[in-house]
Amino acid sequence: MSTPPHTTKASRLHPNIWILSITSLLTDVSSEMLANVLPLFLYNVLGVQTTVIGLIDGVAETTASLVKVYSGRLSDQLGKRKVLAVIGYGLSTIAKPFLFFATTWGWVLGVRFTDRVGKGIRTAPRDALLAGSAKPEQRGLAFGLHRAGDTAGAFLGLAIAALIIWLTQSATSALTRHTFQLIVLASIIPAILAVLILALGARDVETRSAKKADTPRLGWKTLDRRFRIFLLVVVLFTLGNSSDSFIILRGQERNLSVLQIMGMLMTFNAVYSILSGPAGSLSDRIGRRKLMLAGWLVYGLIYLGFALARTGGQVWVLFGLYGIYYALTEGTAKALVADLVPQEQRGTAYGYFNAAIGLTALPASLIAGALWQWINPAAPFFFGAVMALIAGTLLSISIK
Repeated sequence: MSTPPHTTKASRLHPNIWILSITSLLTDVSSEMLANVLPLFLYNVLGVQTTVIGLIDGVAETTASLVKVYSGRLSDQLGKRKVLAVIGYGLSTIAKPFLFFATTWGWVLGVRFTDRVGKGIRTAPRDALLAGSAKPEQRGLAFGLHRAGDTAGAFLGLAIAALIIWLTQSATSALTRHTFQLIVLASIIPAILAVLILALGARDVETRSAKKADTPRLGWKTLDRRFRIFLLVVVLFTLGNSSDSFIILRGQERNLSVLQIMGMLMTFNAVYSILSGPAGSLSDRIGRRKLMLAGWLVYGLIYLGFALARTGGQVWVLFGLYGIYYALTEGTAKALVADLVPQEQRGTAYGYFNAAIGLTALPASLIAGALWQWINPAAPFFFGAVMALIAGTLLSISIK
């Protein structure tokens, strides 16, 4: 049965927001244990070049993106969000253990492909469920809290992975296969718990299209013109926003050990998690566009810093500050999408939004890998800084 979205007191958040935040927290405990050591596994253990790492990241995200469009639209047509979210989280959970047996980059790509299909199925319906469970004046806060839970999970996952690395190998040595396999095994439990909590705790919220026989047309041309302009600007920005795998490799290239890299990632996630809730609430008060512009400015300056960094310590500090950019923009962008489209079209809108970012990840990662390998390791970051400047300028004049 569906429940109305606002059954609690005016000052409280819908229970779905907490359930979805806990689900994301546990999922990221699992995912971030793997995601941030995966480029090191590919580079150090399997001897894969950066262009192939970029290809793997790009293909994985492109796969998720294509699925997001259809999943989001399907959730609008059904008027149901939860079931698709549960299926998506479940598929990703099933895929993760197969990394234990990976011996080639093709095997890793296959696992990443399956995992991203799951992400593609769940993301748009989950975001639409979150938006539908929040009051308009609490929308930024709701997405901010969700991002905070997600990032707190990433912090915990990194801490667990760092502990496993510290217990099993030298602090200065490159990542070993044995250590990576132990991390894979440890990642399974929180992933299973996340699926169970979502399946048992969340409730669908009704959409207008679920109550009416004349479901509105769902497609690109039916969406608000402001949303379409915003999406095109985001695509331009994302073209310079390659996978964070290249930041990890930049830290290693500047002589950070595996454990130091884990510490760097934990610093980033701590900053991101602490600031996400307040940043989301701030967007409710001062407006989403202003916060997006501030976040993209921070991004451009930090990417310029990555390009100019001379020591591992500088990369570490910059990556910690990088959490400010994420806190200012990730939840804010999704809240802005909900502001720009009606409730019955949000699954479709989030499908397009997430798909556009993911599809752009393929050329972005390929460009970054090629710039790193054929010019120098600083080149991808100079490129990202320039693209942020261009996108920020367009956002400032196009969305009012």
